Parts: sequence; structure tokens; C-alpha cells
Amino acid sequence: MSKTPANPETGPAFDESAVEAVVRGRHGDPFAVLGMHGGGERPLSVAAFLPPAAEVSVIDAKTGKSAGRLERIHPEGFFFAPLTRRKKPFAYRLELRAGERTWQIEDPYRFPPLLGELDSHLMAEGRHYRIFERLGAHPCSLEGVEGVAFAVWAPNAQRVSVVGEFNAWDGRRLPMRRRYEAGVWELFVPGLERGTAYQYELLGAHGERLPLKADPLSFHQQQPPDTASVVVGLPEHDWQDHAWLAERQDRQAVSAPISIYEVHLGSWQRGENDSLLDYRAIGDRLIPYALDMGFTHLEFLPVSEHPFTGSWGYQPIGLFAPTSRFGSPEAFAELVDRCHQAGLGVIIDWVPAHFPSDAHGLARFDGTALYEHEDPRLGFHRDWNTLIYNFGRREVSNFLQANALFWLDRFHVDALRVDAVASMLYLDYSRQPGEWVPNVHGGNENLEAIAFLREVNTRAYADHPGVATIAEESTAFPQVSRPVHSGGLGFGYKWNMGWMHDSLEYFSRDPLYRRHHQDQLSFVLHYAFSENYVLPLSHDEVVHGKGSLLGKMPGDRWQKFANLRAYYGFMWTHPGKKLLFMGGEFGQEREWSHDRSLDWHLCDDPLHAGLQKTVRDLNRLYRERPALHQLDCDPAGFEWIDASDAESSVFVYQRNGAADAEPVVVVCNLTPLVRHDYRIGVPQAGAWDEIFNSDAEAYGGSNVGNGGRLNAAEQSWHGRPASLSLTLPPLATVMLTPSA
Repeated sequence: MSKTPANPETGPAFDESAVEAVVRGRHGDPFAVLGMHGGGERPLSVAAFLPPAAEVSVIDAKTGKSAGRLERIHPEGFFFAPLTRRKKPFAYRLELRAGERTWQIEDPYRFPPLLGELDSHLMAEGRHYRIFERLGAHPCSLEGVEGVAFAVWAPNAQRVSVVGEFNAWDGRRLPMRRRYEAGVWELFVPGLERGTAYQYELLGAHGERLPLKADPLSFHQQQPPDTASVVVGLPEHDWQDHAWLAERQDRQAVSAPISIYEVHLGSWQRGENDSLLDYRAIGDRLIPYALDMGFTHLEFLPVSEHPFTGSWGYQPIGLFAPTSRFGSPEAFAELVDRCHQAGLGVIIDWVPAHFPSDAHGLARFDGTALYEHEDPRLGFHRDWNTLIYNFGRREVSNFLQANALFWLDRFHVDALRVDAVASMLYLDYSRQPGEWVPNVHGGNENLEAIAFLREVNTRAYADHPGVATIAEESTAFPQVSRPVHSGGLGFGYKWNMGWMHDSLEYFSRDPLYRRHHQDQLSFVLHYAFSENYVLPLSHDEVVHGKGSLLGKMPGDRWQKFANLRAYYGFMWTHPGKKLLFMGGEFGQEREWSHDRSLDWHLCDDPLHAGLQKTVRDLNRLYRERPALHQLDCDPAGFEWIDASDAESSVFVYQRNGAADAEPVVVVCNLTPLVRHDYRIGVPQAGAWDEIFNSDAEAYGGSNVGNGGRLNAAEQSWHGRPASLSLTLPPLATVMLTPSA
């Protein structure tokens, strides 16, 4: 290794190869070269790489006086000199001169390490569940100097640098300190402020320069098509939702009424000239609307930052960053707080199953398959052209678990709806024989993903009492919503995809043929209580050529609305919590598009307004009538009275609550024929009230019904001690309950 010769007047020799490595951006340990070194028996010296400077001097930070001038020992801007008059290290600044300009800077290479021993230890073990407090970009004060602390996990990189306008995007100028024990690179950069755009430049495992990377733990990112992260620090908000949090456990229990309005923030409503609303404007409009409609929760399609708007958020790059399309992280926190103060819960879709292959994201982050699998049979989703997380790698599992806790902790989110769980559970998901790798037992279960889901559910419920996790899971995998200690996955709820598929298919049929498919509505009761179910009519059912819910209904215009009103009556009286995608409540006619607002002008039409009122009243009844929600997840909450009248396409059933709750008897007549003197069994004689009729004139119906009140005779029917003789309106759902 060549060195400059020792000079008794200027001090020790300096390693020219180390200088060249710094100048070329190839040195993996910049703190061994840059900054102040020596002290005691070794002479002090200072080295700095500052391409913009023509001259550099060392300034004593305490006295403000010059402690020596550095010599330019490399033409590209490497400066070095011994400080022969000083024996002990001291705080200093660097004074730079270029032309007529002179300015001072703090030297990033004079500051100590950032991560503590415990942080490094927990990260190495994959047990640091608050890594968002250490990794990422954090504005802070270090030794009395304001700046930003950066830290990023990239164990196989040869060099990592912070780049931005502040250093002309030159990866040679701010290389980071390597913490071998945790695979983390860190650097305190003095003088940077909130709002600064930055990325990481990495040299991969073989020395190759990688595409600039966004920070995996950035809390804010530029709007697409720009790809940089933005320094904002952890979101801070003065929360005013204490009353909500105190009640949350009861509001999200299996015995509570939970009716979810699923929303895509960019297309629910738009502003002037089709502009996107920001988080505040969305709250101004959405919160009162959801309250008026009687929903208990809002569910947002993924709010994590995502480069491709057409993915609706399901291909996220910034898992820790609420999308900047609608404002700042603090603005999103304010939206959640306002929901809580109004009595609305907030659910976000969370995507731990996969991530996009965009060059600035997690894909081959340090030049290796770091977050994903090397083997595409394990690590690539052909359906979505995305990469699958390596759940068996402890640091990756830690990253995702910490992300789940981040949303619950920093944003007070009430529930995580976990996307694409089925794709996580099975190694052969959407793969042909030979295209997947069996687990260690030769099976198709993804054991690492199963362990991850159990861990994240366990920790979420333990650390944040009252929250919920909800699985979008479409298979018969057992005990998805059962506790981990009893062998389950630990989710609070599971989407009932079987109910959705069968009921939508049934209601899409011409009523003439429904008599042949009675089991499509009755079969679900064979498994309706095997899990804690949510009944979803989600965004997935109104895209990709599927048309709108109203468009799926058969018949003429009047019949389409009547069918959909009857369907909603069936849904809101069926066991399970409710979820309806935006627009479904008023009968959006066009298929949903993320690029435009819902067609709110339709609400001026009486049939659309009637459908909207139908949903509003169903939500009210669902909340007010314990029989419709208390035992949603308990077999005691449902009884068939008669599901055998396939020829008439009539279903009769009873919903029950706790012992003191009045039962609700439901009758669905799913043909366009009025049926007179239709007798059904009921649990008691006496007066009964018709509390809901989807054929009511106020809803746009033909107003066929039973006058609001009937008397049940002591005539046994359907195995019940009493019975009612009804007029069944066409294509309608009717609810009856004993008179008070």
C-alpha cells in the first residue's frame, strides 16, 4: 500500500490508496479515513472530502479560531493535514472557501455512532419492533448540533451513501458508517432540515452501483413520478381521541355492530377540475357522510406510498409513509383523529404479502435478494409481477411486524385488513406443479409466513388492546380467526369470500332460474360460524370488467334496483359484519375507476336516492337491533325458519340476540311476484311490527307490504308455536319483530 512519505514538520504519512478509495466512492469504512483522528501519543489530524471547496480550514467550535489549514492532497477535493499544535480531540467546524465565497459547515465525520448496543442487538436478532424509531431519517440534535440522523439496513452493500440536492446527488460525499453487528449503515448529517429530499446510493455486494433507492423506512415520499424520500421525522400529532380509544375494544368486539364503508381516497370525491382532495378536505366531506349513512367504520384502500396509481395502493414502496398524494403524515393522523372524535373507526388495508419490483424500491436492495427470495419459485408472483417477502428471514419479518405496529401506534389505526393472505399461506398459490418448492415436510403450506402472521397478530393485540386484524383469505385454511394459543392464525375477523361469491352469483341470475339455485344462499350457513366473518362487497367486485353491483342485477331498471335493495336487506340481516365499497350505497352505475370521482349526481334520481336511504336505514336497524349484531359470530344468533321453498325463491330465517333481545324474523321473496297469504312460523303469538320493507315507496319500491303491524295466530307452522300470514312484496326483504 503506497503512502505519502512522513514529514517531521507536517506529521504522519497518509495512505494514498485510502484517499483514492474515498474519492472514487469505493471505501467501505469512511470513518476510518475522514474526520479527526489521533490524540494522546498520536498526533491529531483531520481529513475531509469536499469537492466544492478550493480551501479548507479547521475552526475550533468553542473559540471560533482557526486550528489549522488542510492541504488539498487530491485534485478532486480531498483535504488533509495534521494539527501539530493540538494534542486532544476537540469539537470543530470546517471553513470552506471557493472563489469569493466563504462558509462553514459541521463535519459529519466528527460525530459518534448513532445506534446503541441494545438497538444493534435487537435488530440483529430480528426483535426490534420499534425500528421506525431508529431506522429512517430522523431530525435531531447531536452534541448540540441540529441535523438529520439516517440509518438503513443493507448488510451486503460495499458502500452506502446519503444523496440529495444538498450534495449534488454525489454518492462519494456522504458515505455512511457501517455497523457490522446489525448490517446497518448510519450517518448524522448536520444542517439538513425537514422537507429535504434524499435517497440512498449503494454499491452492491460485487461493487456494482445500484439504482438510487428510496428509504425503506421513510415517513414521507415525493409524489410520483418522482421517487425520492423526504425528511419529516416520525409523525407527531396532538391526539384528541381518548374517549374513542377507551371504548374501542367494545366497538370492535364480535358482539358489536360493525358496518364498514370501504373507500379509495383518490376517487370517492374529487375537487374542482377533477383535482384530488387532500386529507383535510376528504375528512370535511367523508366523515359527515359516513355518519349520516350510519356506517361504524371507514376502511381505506392502502394508504402506504405507491408509485403506480393504478395499483390502488396494493403495490406499495413506502410502507411507513402515508401517500403524499393527499398531504403530509400529520394530515393523515389528523384525519384519523377526526374520525375517532366523530365516533368512526378507521381500518387500513395492509399489504405484507408482496412488493413491486420498481428499481428504487426494495427489489435487490443491496444488490442481493435481501427482502425477497433468490429463487423465483419462492420469490416471484406471476399474477401481479411482484416480489414475495422472505418471511423466514428474521430481519424481514421484523421489518413487517414493526410496520404493522407503526400504523397502530403512530396513527391510532383501529384495524389492519391484511391483503392477499391466501397467497401468503400456500407455496403453490397460483402455481403449477414444478413451479413451487415444498416446505421441509413436503407440504404446500408456507410455514414461515404462517409463523409471521401468528407473530404479528399476537403482538398487535398485546401491544394495542382493542385493535383488530382482518384477513382477506379465500380458502378453507382452518382457524384463521381463532387465537394463536389454540392453533389459529390469530386474526380477529376473516372476509367471507364464499358468501360473497355465492350470493352475488345468485342475485345476478334471472329470478326465473333462481329456484334451481336455492342452496347458493343457504349453504353458507353450514360454515358461517367457523370463523368470525365479515361479509364483503368490496372494490374487487366492481372492477376489471365486472361492472357495478347495480349493473350485475337482472331485469329492467326498476327490477335492478329492487334486486339490489333486496340483496342489501339479505346481507344486513345475515350473520357477519358488513363491508360495502363506496358507490354501492347509492347504486353507482358505471364500473369503478380510480381515475375519476363516483357519480354523485345520480343521487338526484329517486331510485338512486331510495337505494341510498335503504342502506342508511339498514345501518340504523343493524345498530339499534341487538338481534342483528350481538351474535353475528355465534350459531345461536341464527335459525332457519324455512329455506325449502325453492319453487317460490323465498327464504325465512330468524336472528337472535342475547336473552333479553327481541328476535328479528326476516323474509326474502326473490322473485318479482307478489305472494299473498304467505304463512311463516314465528316464535310467539301476538302483535308483530314490520320494521323494514325494501319495497317501501320511500326506497323506490312498489309499496306492497303489510301495513306496518300484523297479528300472529297461535297456529303452529314451520315447527314454531305461532304463525303470520303475510303479503310478500316482489323482489324484497322484509324484517319483522314482536311489538313492544
